[in-house]
Amino acid sequence: MADKIVVKGEVREARGSNDARRLRAAGKLPVSVYGSGQDTVSAIVNLSDLAAILRSESSVNTVFSMDIDGLGETDVIFHDRQIHPVKGTLMHADLRRIAKGEKIEVTIPLHLIGEPAALNEDGAVLNQGLRELKIICTPSRIPDSIDVDISELTLDHVIHVSDIHVGEGVEILEEPETVVASISVVKEEDLEPQLEEGSEPAVEGETADGEKTEE
Repeated sequence: MADKIVVKGEVREARGSNDARRLRAAGKLPVSVYGSGQDTVSAIVNLSDLAAILRSESSVNTVFSMDIDGLGETDVIFHDRQIHPVKGTLMHADLRRIAKGEKIEVTIPLHLIGEPAALNEDGAVLNQGLRELKIICTPSRIPDSIDVDISELTLDHVIHVSDIHVGEGVEILEEPETVVASISVVKEEDLEPQLEEGSEPAVEGETADGEKTEE
């Protein structure tokens, strides 16, 4: 099991956009910590600490501990974050406290694995209906991703959400009949327009009915 991530922070006393800009210029980040029936706390953390978590495989689904001076440690997870529209840098984050044993809703990546033989058919195309999956579970059971084996997928078969198997204690929140993967055959369309039965192509200077057109 990976070591628990602990992010150090301090209570943020000042407020306002000017103070936030000063913090970011110093490599710091303003965050809000809320939930579990406790008061919301404004805090300051190192930007690099949260940026490293977001770059990890579990990214926003990472459960980590916030250790705020004078307030102690609490387990949190990303709830929302503000990204600079041009620079793409993290500007603010909302962190939600997680009580012990509490189940939380998260969205995780869904990966299709395997090479079905049906894709060797002429014009066969793989259709992926879902790329993410909403689940609910305790933080310790959050998977980094869910893999769906499509090796046996055929043209006559469709994989639905109800066909996905997840670990014990994990509940899928998507509709069971939602299509996850299927294979269809795309046929080359005839690019030449077809004339209606009994009609003849119009010649230059005449309409299709044989009437003269004005020059």
